[in-house]
Amino acid sequence: MNTQHSLGPAMLSQTARRNRLDLSRRRTQWPTVTAVIPTLNEADNLRWLLPRLTAVDEVVIVDGESTDGTVEITRLLRPDAVIIVEPPTGKGTAMRTGMAAATSEVIIMLDADGSMDPAEFDSFLSLLCRGFEFVKGSRYNCGGGSDDLTWLRDKGNLWLTRTANILYGQKWTDLCYGYVAMRRNVVEKLQLQSTGFEIETEICVNAVRAGLKVAEVASHESHRRFGESNLNTFRDGWRVLKTMFKLRFAGKLDNSHLNTSFEPVSVGSLAAARAK
Repeated sequence: MNTQHSLGPAMLSQTARRNRLDLSRRRTQWPTVTAVIPTLNEADNLRWLLPRLTAVDEVVIVDGESTDGTVEITRLLRPDAVIIVEPPTGKGTAMRTGMAAATSEVIIMLDADGSMDPAEFDSFLSLLCRGFEFVKGSRYNCGGGSDDLTWLRDKGNLWLTRTANILYGQKWTDLCYGYVAMRRNVVEKLQLQSTGFEIETEICVNAVRAGLKVAEVASHESHRRFGESNLNTFRDGWRVLKTMFKLRFAGKLDNSHLNTSFEPVSVGSLAAARAK
């Protein structure tokens, strides 16, 4: 006998409401999140990006003395943002300043140019909630990609990634990509010092040197929406190469003076903690 059942409009509506409630409940169980964004004349890009940061608890803008109204646009679109203005000494300096200013449980680093989609935040957060301490985006993982990589930058990045894998015994697929997330309590353990674009490499290799639990997640990079990138392929590629060799022979990071205990925070335990 055919036992196929159909759902009437009332039951479908009830099911839809229950699914929405479940989704809302899951979202409230994420850890608190700070988005750290270095800027230098990115006003037009921030008009696209800032309204999409609805899922974060804190936005930290580190601005390199922009002259195009970047700070004013930030204050207009995100009045609660923490804005730090400092001389433009490099992306690495700005990222370190932003990490130090963050107050949430998790820090997500992303560029201001609109190439990194905030809709991907959940992919990073889900891995952090499963016990990883550092999660890096990859344009080469299944489901990832890039609209922005030139042939030269693509081949250079792949070569640098293979070199890093040999030096550090890893299986990374994308070394030079700054879309990363980490638990705030590991920032000090990374002992970051870079001032330029090589900060992205230093974060990755120091995560290994510090013994952190590291994961990659697929990410799609879009074209920069407005303006031109400050990245110089040859200059910054050379700085990345020097950084990975220098740190490879510097030994493990000494974090014995820090509290290195780590308890993975699961979605369930977060929900229980917030219900108290």
